[in-house]
Amino acid sequence: MFDRVLGKISAARLDRRKILAAAALAFLAACKTVPIGPGAPPPPPEHPTSALPTDTERHRVALIVPLSGPNGAIGQSIANAATMAVLDTNANNLRITTYDSAAGVSAAAQKAIADGNRLILGPLLGDDTPTVASVARGARVPVISFSNDTTVAGRDVYIMGNVPEQSIDRTVRYARAQGAGRFAALIPAGEYGERVSGAVLDAVRSSGGTMVAMENYDRSVPALAAAVRRLNTRGPFDAVLIADGGRIALQAAPLLKPRGTGPRILGTELWSGEAEVARAPALRGAWFSAVSDTRYRQFSESYRSRFGNAPYRLATLGYDAVLLTLRIARDWKPGTVLPTAKLNDRGGFLGLDGAFRFDRGVIERAFEVREVRGGGVTVVSPAPSKFQD
Repeated sequence: MFDRVLGKISAARLDRRKILAAAALAFLAACKTVPIGPGAPPPPPEHPTSALPTDTERHRVALIVPLSGPNGAIGQSIANAATMAVLDTNANNLRITTYDSAAGVSAAAQKAIADGNRLILGPLLGDDTPTVASVARGARVPVISFSNDTTVAGRDVYIMGNVPEQSIDRTVRYARAQGAGRFAALIPAGEYGERVSGAVLDAVRSSGGTMVAMENYDRSVPALAAAVRRLNTRGPFDAVLIADGGRIALQAAPLLKPRGTGPRILGTELWSGEAEVARAPALRGAWFSAVSDTRYRQFSESYRSRFGNAPYRLATLGYDAVLLTLRIARDWKPGTVLPTAKLNDRGGFLGLDGAFRFDRGVIERAFEVREVRGGGVTVVSPAPSKFQD
């Protein structure tokens, strides 16, 4: 089904009429139902009860994302993408209702359960996921969170966000296959740095390489320069991972290769979509891994034609979550408990971001490896189209 759906999107032009102003206002409501309609419902009562009509033919699915506050634009983009998926697939067996987590994530989850939803897509943030899960678990409603925080995965709680550890593992293994044996890393201070430091150590060791040095830094120019100096005294290395975004990589790479030559630079999925990375001479030849953008380009064009602006890159999570729900709905009777065993299919699923599957509640994605060259980025190792084991 996924192949047919994605094929339709590539073969046929999607409806290019701009959404009406009233529909745009409805999208900003705290709780709304697809298809889009004008007007906004009142805020949920202290003890929420369902205002949705009786519905025995469609699966009720909640989408919990921020529609206001600092992450409101990202959440709205995810919600728009979910709507696109419903429309593109003519999914008349789904009723997707969206709730604003920024207005109170616990209240949003309670209202979603009171409305009879049997699956929750979201929330966006890892910190909000345990709250939603605690409300949903008593009603036997699974949660597919858009977070990439693997620590919040658990019974009936699935993590769908891109996991940085997997991107790093893919890059390191590719570097090993190309002959790199001695590795070093620059790791930012903080929670993200703690996660990726463990990931690079595991990837290097499990692939048969040697981790020679690892230096931490806070995100300031002097601290970064000092970390590079310390690292350089412990070389030489075949490859150095800069476990940060493009801005830090642009500062660190010239210090690692002061004469234009030096170790192979490795990056993270945070480099994806950063034009400055492709233009930096010191990053030429650098490798990093990310989900494929092949289907994203068509999606982005269609999104822009519908909503009048470009989507956030995370918007594909909303689209793919709907495709995943439709796949599961083949063997799921409306109004009943979702058969979560279907989420653990080792063969995996296919979405805009490529092949994926869940392993103990954590998403496993197929990543491609890209190389910075000639003012652009070239795929040097495509993402596999399916899982082999």
